[in-house]
Amino acid sequence: MGQEECISAEEQLAAIGQAVITTDPAGTIVYWNEAAERLYGWAAHEVVGRDVAEVTVSEVGQDVGAEIMAALRDGVPWSGGFPVRRKDGSTFPALVTDAGVYREGRLVAIVGVSTNLGSAIRPLLERSTDAALLLRHDAVITYASPAVETLFGWDQDTLVGTSVVDLLHDDDRPALGQLLQDVVAHPGAHPPAAVRVQAFHDWRWAEAAFTNLLDDPTVRGVVCNLRPSSALVAMEQAEMRSRQLETALRTRLVIELAKGFLVGRDGVSPDEAFCALRSYARAHHLTVHDVCQRVVDGEPLIAPA
Repeated sequence: MGQEECISAEEQLAAIGQAVITTDPAGTIVYWNEAAERLYGWAAHEVVGRDVAEVTVSEVGQDVGAEIMAALRDGVPWSGGFPVRRKDGSTFPALVTDAGVYREGRLVAIVGVSTNLGSAIRPLLERSTDAALLLRHDAVITYASPAVETLFGWDQDTLVGTSVVDLLHDDDRPALGQLLQDVVAHPGAHPPAAVRVQAFHDWRWAEAAFTNLLDDPTVRGVVCNLRPSSALVAMEQAEMRSRQLETALRTRLVIELAKGFLVGRDGVSPDEAFCALRSYARAHHLTVHDVCQRVVDGEPLIAPA
């Protein structure tokens, strides 16, 4: 290859479609390619010499920094998704791979490659009519599809950086925690689980299906597909109607028993007995059912006529 055909490392990095950022071990930016300018909105001359966490990491992603540095110090590249920040303050989910540059076993620099995780996985998740969440191994949400709003009333941006466990009913959290541990430990799809989630200011039954794609270089996460469970909702409604009917029958039975007691004791008609029960309830600020229950229980509430 002639000298005119030689391509410098900087030219090669500039041509890469993904953002490439190099820092020293302390996190000070020393290189920022053109794709990083497009992705984060900062020109190279604005960020070189600044702390990368100050420039790109959102508040909800700050806890990831320690995890990344711990892996790099052990000589292990780190890859995963977490929320990052643009120059204008807006956030987006990024898929980031960080690798250390070592000399004689000493970490001298960190090279990070990042891309918009939403753009990378949108074709996979947004075609589904389900609400799709992308989770880190610790259940923190790094991406939410638009369907989360229509199906459950959740805001996409607000979800990012929070734990999926926070969306669940307290009674369902332990079981789902155990399920998530199993999901993280075993790649691939897992059977759906029934959970109650906070939706539209109420608790709604949903089916949650998890697919472990932590080893997939495009995704690097656990995909959670959520859909309202019409079967469980119908069952819950049927149980509620059954309980309401049972309560109504018990109430009616108590009233009839109390009326019968007064009819037998006082020789009044059933209508007169009910009027007496109702009048006593109003005078003492009680419900008719409570008065009737006391009569059935043998309390001398109403004097003989």
